[in-house]
Amino acid sequence: MTVTATSVDESDDVRPATAPAPRGARLLRLVPAATSALSGVLLYVSFPPRTLWWLALPAFAAFGWVLRGRGVKASLGLGYLFGLGFLLPLLVWTGVEVGPGPWLALVAIEALFIALVGAGVAAVSRLPGWPVWAAAVWIAGEAARARVPFHGFPWGKIAFGQADGVFLPLAAVGGTPVLGFAVVLCGFGLYDVVRLAVDARRTRAVRRPAAAAALLSLAVPPLAVLAALPLVSDRAEDGTATVAVIQGNVPRAGLDFNAQRRAVLDHHARETERLAAEVKAGTVPRPDFVLWPENSSDIDPFANADARAVIDGAAKAIGAPISVGGVVERDGRLLNEQILWDPEKGPVDTYDKRQIQPFGEYLPLRSLLDAINEDWTGMVRQDFSRGSEPGVFTLDGTEVGLATCYEAAFDWAVRDTVTHGAQMISVPSNNATFDRSEMTYQQLAMSRIRAVEHSRTVTVPVTSGVSAIILPDGTITQRTGMFVADSLVQEVPLRSSETPATRLGILPELALLLVAAGGLGWAATVAARGRRASGG
Repeated sequence: MTVTATSVDESDDVRPATAPAPRGARLLRLVPAATSALSGVLLYVSFPPRTLWWLALPAFAAFGWVLRGRGVKASLGLGYLFGLGFLLPLLVWTGVEVGPGPWLALVAIEALFIALVGAGVAAVSRLPGWPVWAAAVWIAGEAARARVPFHGFPWGKIAFGQADGVFLPLAAVGGTPVLGFAVVLCGFGLYDVVRLAVDARRTRAVRRPAAAAALLSLAVPPLAVLAALPLVSDRAEDGTATVAVIQGNVPRAGLDFNAQRRAVLDHHARETERLAAEVKAGTVPRPDFVLWPENSSDIDPFANADARAVIDGAAKAIGAPISVGGVVERDGRLLNEQILWDPEKGPVDTYDKRQIQPFGEYLPLRSLLDAINEDWTGMVRQDFSRGSEPGVFTLDGTEVGLATCYEAAFDWAVRDTVTHGAQMISVPSNNATFDRSEMTYQQLAMSRIRAVEHSRTVTVPVTSGVSAIILPDGTITQRTGMFVADSLVQEVPLRSSETPATRLGILPELALLLVAAGGLGWAATVAARGRRASGG
């Protein structure tokens, strides 16, 4: 076979179909990924203890920019990067005492939900009025995270970063889903307004329907806030009650704080007796009832006579009923329990925590985790059991709803105390495990959201701080420091009316899920028509 010179030359002259991109072009390709991660960090910075709530708007504006018009694979990756940028710093407290393994595992799993949200936002981003569909898709992602896996983990809901923000009154309209939807809608609307303005300047033409939809996305939430303002009030409807919140402090922070369980109990009894002395001296008003935090008596007072005597002595000294946070074993079940302790009758009522914390109060996949790291399983030697009934104590004639610590993150766990008659809410907590991390401030912000959502005074008694008293309008009137013994006494308003959020319950969230489903369905239909038209 002979090969002509021409054919050899042509063979030697073959070049790759695409030449390597210049370095500048390769760097430009990283801009969306970097922007996505950094906008997630920006969203984290908008959360407590900082009061930069407004940073959520540019965070979602940037997120909308990187996702608009993207394909499925790219949007999944960009959504995951946004999730990592947001959740890695937000949840770093989960590794304070147990190391980075559980923290990184939790973030890796939770960020998957945000990756799916990213794909959903990209899918609806070509639809008319896309910020509405996209914001509903975000809330659908939050709804999923609040339920699975292991009964859900709602930490990081956008609403929980808005306790100091102008959107707060919307919590009374439709709870955390409506509040979060308004913030995300404004963020995406902000991007769309800027995008259309730049496009109009470039083309010298205004697309009026698109511009109107973008402006409405940006303007309707603030207008809704103005309409919701009358729902926010700290006026007493059922008189007032004088409440005392006790923070006894702990011998030391960290997971081993409960190694000195008797010392923790003694600290809370001592602080209560100190308050009783001030009441007797006339320097502090006598409280109608006293609220102790979660884990204030990790010694079971039903089985231990010494613990019973200590609590009984504190109740008699203050001359008022106490809600005591105890760890109780009953019928072979370990329970995180609030105990209503009467100064004359002793324990007269109980509430068992229903939403218990996975990997903190019980271990899912115990055998698998034991094979990976026995130290992890050793931290939770026995699983707590779940309660089944809402907690409402009658304390000196006042109906007090109970949502123990982690439960404050779950919409249903707070709402059903109000629908069962609570005139105020208490969130007894124990944050000593997490040292001085941001966790306590994030949880305090949740309680402020709940106060406005249900128009109830909320008290937050915490073992080591920050304990607080919150009025129904979300204002913190008193708070303690961290890792100090202290008490707060205040006359607070009692209320019995129900906000729209309380009455509607899950319905606003379901409505937004339907909006998200409608947008995704419409986007899928448009994409299918496009493929058919192109012969794909």
